[in-house]
Amino acid sequence: MSVPPGLVLLASPARRDALLAWVRRHRALLAPFALRLTADLAEPLQLEVSTADLRLEMAGTLEAGGDISLAAAVLAQEVMAVVAFLDPAAPVGSPPELPMLLRACQVRDVPLLLNEASATLALRGLSRGRLATLIFNPVAGQRDPNQDLAQIRSILEPQLQVHLCLTQPDLDPAEQARALLGPLRARQARRPDSALMIACGGDGTVSAVAGALLDSGLPLGVIPRGTANAFAGALGIPTDLPGACRTVLAGHIQRMDAALCNDTPMVLLAGVGFEAGMVDRATRELKNRLGPLAYVLAGAQQLVNQQPFQAHLEIDGKAISLQASAITVANAAPGTSVLAQGFGRVIADDGLLEVTIATSTDRLQGLQALASLAASAVVQTPAQHGDLLCLRARRITIATATPQKLVVDGEMLEGDRFCFECLPGSLRVLAPWPLP
Repeated sequence: MSVPPGLVLLASPARRDALLAWVRRHRALLAPFALRLTADLAEPLQLEVSTADLRLEMAGTLEAGGDISLAAAVLAQEVMAVVAFLDPAAPVGSPPELPMLLRACQVRDVPLLLNEASATLALRGLSRGRLATLIFNPVAGQRDPNQDLAQIRSILEPQLQVHLCLTQPDLDPAEQARALLGPLRARQARRPDSALMIACGGDGTVSAVAGALLDSGLPLGVIPRGTANAFAGALGIPTDLPGACRTVLAGHIQRMDAALCNDTPMVLLAGVGFEAGMVDRATRELKNRLGPLAYVLAGAQQLVNQQPFQAHLEIDGKAISLQASAITVANAAPGTSVLAQGFGRVIADDGLLEVTIATSTDRLQGLQALASLAASAVVQTPAQHGDLLCLRARRITIATATPQKLVVDGEMLEGDRFCFECLPGSLRVLAPWPLP
């Protein structure tokens, strides 16, 4: 489960009233944060009208080990700072224990604030700075994730308050992102562009997080660590970690389109036929061994096995039936996404989807069509080939005579009817100006 960025609040019994009074005085500054605290502190705040709207994440009482649970939250990197009003006259070993808090905060490099003056100073700094939730996929790409994460934080954290969320094998990154939106949007409402979300991983992670941010108003930062890094390539975002981090810090926000495919968010492209087969063959094991060459090998294998299929298309209300070997619907794509290059380039902010249809029926025709698309990408002019049909549209429906595989932003689906709709300007991205 993803936990919003927040603060831990702890107090010795003798200092409990002092901490509660501090919370009441600074309620407005505390409102954007999730407050993780023991039950004996949370209960009176819940009962008061002035503080009832604060977001409280309750642990157990001090007597039941609530301070231990909160120290564990520090170690799990779920909080940005710890405010602990402790009684210096309390016997050694009385909860909350200072040595335990010191150790947890030292291990995770989390600020520990032990009096009202330091807590107030830190809170003012936190409320005025930019807050960034970093959704980091540790299994993406081929580099050491710990070294990469340390480098990213060393570049970002002097200017951003970074809250880390690691992706999990059994969780959808989009759901993790949606669970973390509340505090970010609250901060954004108080101070525009003071909050953002950063996706760090491959195109699957980036697309999932981007889909969760559609029409949220929150900017998306991208730090690519994947194999293809098509999203970064499409928007001109550097693919090296320092360059991508500097792009995030520069703060240039660009509006780009997104799309829905059968009501599922899509920010890159979808492919029926050849594209889907190629991506399906490029397994994680193959990408780990060969890197980007995995797609070249998978493409060669798919070219041998690709079978044409019958399709009926409705394009902005106009119908057409044909036999195709590949249909690609692109919202954004770099030149390396060859099957999207019917027009020579994909425009990410024109309010339209680029559709490229290959009608090749044999291997030689398929190779010639691919060569024509590759050449179009190089010179950025429309492809000139008899087996290619290229168009731009706001809405498109593809119905196939038999079920086909469909790849949407790297995710595999299967069906016989796929509906696409462009969502103009629905995503704000931290990217160089202007968009490619």
